[in-house]
Amino acid sequence: MNTPFRAHGHGHVDRDTTLSFTFDGIAHTGHPGDTLASALLANGVHRVAGSIKYGRPRGVLAAGAEEPNALVQIEAPFPEPMLTATTVELYDGLVARGLSGQGRLSNRPDPARYDTMHAHCDLLVVGAGPAGLATTLAAARAGARVILIDELPRPGGSLLGGQELLDGAPATVWADEVAAELDAHADVQVLRRTTAFGHYDDGLVLALEKRTDHLGATAPAHISRQRVWRIRAKQVVYATGAYERPVAFDNNDRPGIMLAGSARTYLNRFGVLPGRRAVVFTTNDSAYPAALELADAGIRIAAVIDAREEVPEHWRAACDERGIGIRAGHVVTGTSGVERVTRAHVAAFGRGRLGERQGIGCDLLLVSGGWNPAVALFSQARGTLRYDAGIGAFVPAHALDGVRTAGSASGTFTLAGALADGVDAARRALSAIGRTCRTTALPSPAPLPDAAPAQVLWRVPSPQDDQDGAKQFVDLQRDALVSDVLRATGAGLRSVEHVKRYTTIGTAHDQGRTSGVMTSGIVAEALGVDVADLGTTRSRPPALPVAFAALAGRNRGDLFDPIRVTALHPWHVEHGALFEDVGQWKRPWYYPRADETMDEAVLRECRAARTGVAMMDGSTLGKINVQGPDAGVLLDRLYTNMMSTLKVGRIRYGVMCGVDGMAIDDGTVIRVAEREFLLTTTTGNAAKVLAWMEEWLQTEWPDLRVHLTSVTEHWVTIPLVGPRSRDVLALVAPGLDVGKDVFPFMSWRDATVAGVPARVCRISFSGELAYEINVPAWDGITVWKALHTAGGAFGITPYGTETMHVLRAEKAYPIIGQDTDGTVTPQDLGMSWVVSKKKPDFVGKRSFTRAENQRGDRKQLVGLLPADERVLLPEGAQIIATSEIPAPPVPMLGHITSSYRSDALRRTFALALVRSGTQRIGETLYVPLDGRTVPVTVTEPVLFDKEGTRRDG
Repeated sequence: MNTPFRAHGHGHVDRDTTLSFTFDGIAHTGHPGDTLASALLANGVHRVAGSIKYGRPRGVLAAGAEEPNALVQIEAPFPEPMLTATTVELYDGLVARGLSGQGRLSNRPDPARYDTMHAHCDLLVVGAGPAGLATTLAAARAGARVILIDELPRPGGSLLGGQELLDGAPATVWADEVAAELDAHADVQVLRRTTAFGHYDDGLVLALEKRTDHLGATAPAHISRQRVWRIRAKQVVYATGAYERPVAFDNNDRPGIMLAGSARTYLNRFGVLPGRRAVVFTTNDSAYPAALELADAGIRIAAVIDAREEVPEHWRAACDERGIGIRAGHVVTGTSGVERVTRAHVAAFGRGRLGERQGIGCDLLLVSGGWNPAVALFSQARGTLRYDAGIGAFVPAHALDGVRTAGSASGTFTLAGALADGVDAARRALSAIGRTCRTTALPSPAPLPDAAPAQVLWRVPSPQDDQDGAKQFVDLQRDALVSDVLRATGAGLRSVEHVKRYTTIGTAHDQGRTSGVMTSGIVAEALGVDVADLGTTRSRPPALPVAFAALAGRNRGDLFDPIRVTALHPWHVEHGALFEDVGQWKRPWYYPRADETMDEAVLRECRAARTGVAMMDGSTLGKINVQGPDAGVLLDRLYTNMMSTLKVGRIRYGVMCGVDGMAIDDGTVIRVAEREFLLTTTTGNAAKVLAWMEEWLQTEWPDLRVHLTSVTEHWVTIPLVGPRSRDVLALVAPGLDVGKDVFPFMSWRDATVAGVPARVCRISFSGELAYEINVPAWDGITVWKALHTAGGAFGITPYGTETMHVLRAEKAYPIIGQDTDGTVTPQDLGMSWVVSKKKPDFVGKRSFTRAENQRGDRKQLVGLLPADERVLLPEGAQIIATSEIPAPPVPMLGHITSSYRSDALRRTFALALVRSGTQRIGETLYVPLDGRTVPVTVTEPVLFDKEGTRRDG
């Protein structure tokens, strides 16, 4: 297969190697170093996609990440949608098709690996063009630790797309020499194929490295496809270049219309001729090198249309040498063509008026409306921008303490200026961190002719009689027109941010790189204001599309939400337990025997706990070790009751509240030593409570001498529950006196259990005589098996979380997050006794006096007994006062928080939050259920052993 649009003697692709690929079902060839876009152009393919709204043919406009049109779907080796053909490196076997703004996700798992790396450096340089290379070189020679990242596989940036000379040799030779020197520096890391996409506080920059995308099906399976770099830099220099800006005119979206600088890149970087006969439309000098180089490569330049009245003599002479006519003071007003541009319509333009139109035949229309510095990342760093009227673009107003720009990103568009700017940026950045930058010799570029001022032109007036701007595209990906912008301003919108959201301009994958500043200019003209006062939209991360798989890294599948299991998990599996997820933990739910239903199994487990002995795995309870001279002070400030008075060897129940006075967690506090406590939390809240305690300790009370350590996984906790629990424990801990008077409720003892050192606590979350046996996790299975064996004579029964819920609900022990909803105080739970009246202050105390928290009709925890003892009320069901459901809106009195079948009560029961609940005890309320209402009697929440005699043994 031949590629008829290759320019011999141009480009940096490997022509000795041929790659085969398929696009829209047609086979083509290309070479290593090509992008999909350059390979398509080399094969004469110009229509790449259709537009999302109007279905119009669209071709390649740009050569990089700013491309708004050429969206493709990769089909092989693995489906991936919404990629720009200009950034997809060509590889053998690539199969792709064009998209009309919407792709298709794969229906099978992605086999590739993704990961994350962290790095620290003195200086991060983003962009390996002339300014970025100069910055990095100067910093490297000064001995700084530098990371240089660039989106291309080869350093050089804009030098790869031009024919500039440095010291009389091609500028790419200098770029290669600098890259080689940087690779030899031990403290310099160069990340190729890497794009920075987010700047965050304290010098944190996120970047995406495409490690094996360019290898296709030959990518090694053990190497991650993409990697997210989290780079923490003392100083950051953005040498990110600039994006060429188009001009809006009628039918400016046809395939074959391309940015002039991009056409130059296709020639010089890829060796591709984007057409045969071209018209160049420009408002500035930068399009002339493109026109001349393309003409020298064999493209016929039919005309250069320059909107300026005066053209610099140097460029006019160069065009005359090549027989290129220049039409100064003219503009392109529109185009003709269907699948590709065939004619450019040209007219004189002055004082806002168009002259008579003429058509010029062409298959390529190159446009340059000026250049916009790439300041998205600088803007993310909270850098302010100012409007530069000379170039018609927004540039950084000033450097930040840790962030600066260099080269075209600063608005310096000459090669000599970019090199000098890069070295200056290095000097200033290193000076800010106390380093000295040595003098760096720079190569000399060829002298440039005197530049003429650019003309700022956002759009050409439409010569048509219909609605102005109805065929002039601003955002090609969103199919947004000038008329859409004018409709927005006509509706009263004055902010460019509002116009952006009204029109969706700048919200596509390209983030308005070619449309954002143009939109500001058109809005400013429509409103009659200065574009400098209007401003432009703010950039937000990610600056470029990043796959969710890359952001997730290795945190997917089982690692997305890690599955945590206790040291006893294998035993539970072996004995047929079914599991439920509690936070990240797999906890035994219940242990069904042959042919048992869940209800039957749970009732059996409850019966064993109430009449004999049962055991469960309570290891998932959060455990936080609190040590230090001020440990008691900290706990007094965080719990509603007093903890500092707790004696060593004793245990106290406590509740934590938020600043609003609402209960956020509960648990027990064990005093291990004078300066050491061990507190427990609910399973799901362990990490949250630890983080919450650390926040108070580090930000509000940094003077307290306290250290917090999570020890949840250090201990296996085994609640041994039931009237015969004392007998079982005595068998495995013969040295421990388990007598009621010697080992009372809410105390703990160190002991040896089954030959293992243990901490045994007299705590009960079931209302029964119970012991919580804590042993090191390594020895947990040994102790568990010993207890199970010793309890065999007493019919010991393992039980799961469902039975635990039933037992605790019968005693009205609340579960924070189930029996509370973030609006419940300890008083609402009937636990005023847990709120100290002696302490001068604690978190949430002042909120208890708020009028809202003193209302008599607050929801309070009560028990509910259905009139039909067999009816199990669904948790979350609403409660009303009438037997008939009234017309909406239905007044709700509360809702069911917990609902179970009870073996001990021989019936169903529930806990509920009910308005003025304690005042309604004895009343009959109703629960709507399946088109009827179920009558329920409001009771006190404690339904079993109200005196606590069973708990006390």
